Amino acid sequence: MSLSEEERIIIPDENGEEHLFEVLFTFDVDENNQSYIAVVAAEDTDEEEQEVFAFRYEERDNEDDLALFAIETDEEWDLVEEMLNTLIDEEL
Repeated sequence: MSLSEEERIIIPDENGEEHLFEVLFTFDVDENNQSYIAVVAAEDTDEEEQEVFAFRYEERDNEDDLALFAIETDEEWDLVEEMLNTLIDEEL
């Protein structure tokens, strides 16, 4: 996955096809010393309802390169959902 100045990233799917996503936000959680990123598909940014994808990430040696990991535990999902809800409330 690559991160660009426009806050857009390219994420390959399981078939190796690359898809463009817009970064909604990134945040760090001190409790588990992990970093998270929430994105939406770039082609859906004009839609009223968008599917949000979230991942745990680690920065690589190249600062524009990130490694994404699936969020697997309910505790991690709760953290991401809480942050997303907070951001939505702030925008309303």
